[in-house]
Amino acid sequence: MVDAPALAKPVQEGGVPIIVGGSGKRRTPALAARYASEFNAAFQSPEESRVLFERVRGACEDRRRDPETLTLSAVGVLCLGDDDATLARRAAAISREVGELRTHGFAGSTDEVVDRIGRYAEAGATRVYLQVLDLADLDHVEEVAAKVLPQLS
Repeated sequence: MVDAPALAKPVQEGGVPIIVGGSGKRRTPALAARYASEFNAAFQSPEESRVLFERVRGACEDRRRDPETLTLSAVGVLCLGDDDATLARRAAAISREVGELRTHGFAGSTDEVVDRIGRYAEAGATRVYLQVLDLADLDHVEEVAAKVLPQLS
């Protein structure tokens, strides 16, 4: 095959990276501590993510695994708009409410999105995934690259 992106990759040091996500209270943290290289708090608020991260850290300690060896991440839907009209248009394009996106995602002005990412970092996330649902809105992606990314370290 030529130009087939799904071809098997060479062996990776440490094995295949495994991401475990979920909000289970016992089994999910135990599975993450045992098998994962990353734990993902998917579509949770920063406060909910903090609780999940604490459970996973505790499960790591129970297994005598250094919690620092596990990447902690969060994911949420992105809806960037530096004015109300842009924000409303982008939310409508993905059939979502701005308020819900602000609660469980990354929505609002550039400053609001950067602040939200910071709140996840304060909760313990070392990686954040910004889910773009409207793939036809390339201006959205360009705005994130030009306005949000330069403010992150």
